[in-house]
Amino acid sequence: MTGPSGAGKGTLIRALLDRRDDLQVAISATTRPRRPGEIEGVHYYYLDSATFDRRIAAGAFLEHVDFVAGHRYGTLNDEVDRVLASGTSCVLELETKGAKHVKRLRPEAVTIFVQAPTFAELERRLRERATESAGEIGERLDLARRQMAEAADFDHVITNDDVERAADELEEIVRDEVGACPRTPVRSGLARSRAWQGRRRRRYWAK
Repeated sequence: MTGPSGAGKGTLIRALLDRRDDLQVAISATTRPRRPGEIEGVHYYYLDSATFDRRIAAGAFLEHVDFVAGHRYGTLNDEVDRVLASGTSCVLELETKGAKHVKRLRPEAVTIFVQAPTFAELERRLRERATESAGEIGERLDLARRQMAEAADFDHVITNDDVERAADELEEIVRDEVGACPRTPVRSGLARSRAWQGRRRRRYWAK
């Protein structure tokens, strides 16, 4: 899943996970400071810049990007492996650059671009959220203008004008690409993965 900040990617992902238990989000790594209430290994893996550079040099990232205010974000290969080993499909919430990189490396990935109905609505959501400084919000808005022009580069585009409607659309895309969510519980780990073989395709979801 990808798209500009404020489009509602995270909200739609949470709605999707409430509806399906065969998906799991890969936790991203970041160099930005931890915000109050955030938990290591739950919201992000928090790395300093030197450690982030070492992980890049070691080939530990599936993708990584430099974002606004000098912060960096990336998806660790071992985090994706952890999700797939559990037998679930892996959901990634990425910037557009990272999503395109994953698609090149993993052509089987399904990319979904989420956009707000208007740029004015996107700006309203960002300012209402108020987790960034005014300067950082301005950077995010400048980036959003560029990202909105990239929507056609992705497999699917969802306009998040109404959360329930957009979540229904997202769920339908997942059903078409992955299949119906299994109705009966299966064992965890590799046994679970084998149990689902032939019933559906495990997919990367570049969010």
